[in-house]
Amino acid sequence: MNRPFSPESLAAQALGDVDATGAIIPSIPVSTTYLRDPDNQYRSGFSYGRPDNAIVRHGERVICELEKGAEALLFGSGMAAATACFQALRPGDHVIAPPVMYWSLRNWLRGHATDWGLKVEFIDTSDLAALKAALRPGGTKLVWLETPANPLWTVTDIAAVADLAHQAGARVAVDSTAATPVLSHPLALGADLVMHSATKYLNGHTDVLAGALVTAKKDEMWTRLTGIRTYQGGVLGPFDAALLLRGMRTLYLRVRQACASAQALAERLATHPQVSAVLYPGLKTHPGHAIAAKQMSGGFGGMMSIRAKGGERHAIATAAAVKLWKRATSLGGVESLIEHRASVEGAGTPAPADLLRLSVGIENADDLYDDLAEALTRAAG
Repeated sequence: MNRPFSPESLAAQALGDVDATGAIIPSIPVSTTYLRDPDNQYRSGFSYGRPDNAIVRHGERVICELEKGAEALLFGSGMAAATACFQALRPGDHVIAPPVMYWSLRNWLRGHATDWGLKVEFIDTSDLAALKAALRPGGTKLVWLETPANPLWTVTDIAAVADLAHQAGARVAVDSTAATPVLSHPLALGADLVMHSATKYLNGHTDVLAGALVTAKKDEMWTRLTGIRTYQGGVLGPFDAALLLRGMRTLYLRVRQACASAQALAERLATHPQVSAVLYPGLKTHPGHAIAAKQMSGGFGGMMSIRAKGGERHAIATAAAVKLWKRATSLGGVESLIEHRASVEGAGTPAPADLLRLSVGIENADDLYDDLAEALTRAAG
């Protein structure tokens, strides 16, 4: 075979590594320390468990390959990975982030990051004119993107933003959790860093907390990020790394099924008499559909939101009435989840009070539709 293996094959076999025993599933090394050579060196490349664990490195190599990057780092959570990008900057640096984004990170940026001295400005990154006006040449150090952005599923043109940011001397980092490497490759579009809450689609089974960063090149910023993870101890444990590695083997199957079901649900829910709007990039009526179609391949993700025609009361009652969907926070697992985001996020949320966020899993799409449609109707009565 003269061509390289596809990402689907590489993910399914976790790159196909086989150890000295012939085991096709990697062992889980739990040692926190490693033997020095007689001359006091570490020629094995492993010295201490905080930065050094073989199965964690294995997971990093898989993610790096799927994202087509230069190197990857795994963290103990998505928040650990995301906040490290800002901690690698200097007090006084200007950063831009969107107002619609992962709520915990937005709160951290408004609190801890600002207290530490970062100049954080929230700009609608889907508005290129507004972004260009906000960039400070030489002063803006990082533009943070999330696309599609939780929970309104706003779409940002990664390539266009990267071009503007680089002209101003800023790096671009993309939270691609919802898109996954199955559908989008931000580094190939000009981003410098890509972040995943690996808790979500990469793991896919709602049993691991993990985060990942992948870099386009090993530069000074990447050196600082590597040091932050090591010195702050935001590492992923070996057992969680093993679960993550196992989950990634089915990544392409799970995401493609979720995409197909989400598209079908979005189209059907758009005509439901108790739904006032469906927010999903796969619909041609979505304002970001054309950009999403340009930078996503194979689907538009498994995440969407709906707005209940009867307002907040109707939305909350609908979530209470479902049977197959699970009322729970998080996303990207094999099970479908429903959540009233305004209640979770509280004051200042961009989520309308009538909005329900849906994470579409791998169940039968007709079952998912019937359960939600019936709940919407019952709750309206």
